[in-house]
Amino acid sequence: MKKYIVVERFKDGSIETIYDRMASNGRMLPEGLYYLNSWVNRESHVCFQLMETDSPELFEDWFGFWSELVDFELFPIDD
Repeated sequence: MKKYIVVERFKDGSIETIYDRMASNGRMLPEGLYYLNSWVNRESHVCFQLMETDSPELFEDWFGFWSELVDFELFPIDD
């Protein structure tokens, strides 16, 4: 499986909605996309997530669940 870093930049005023949705629905990851770890810079409203998948197209599906609240950047990691 290939690893990726996802950088999430929370849109203005969205942080409470993001945490409420996470609490009630989880990460809402499509089958085959795996969360490994994350780090949050609350002051800047940025989250860095380490993810893993064999199907990078799944990121677009996942981003779609959150796109009104978060701007995403995706970075493949070379092993």
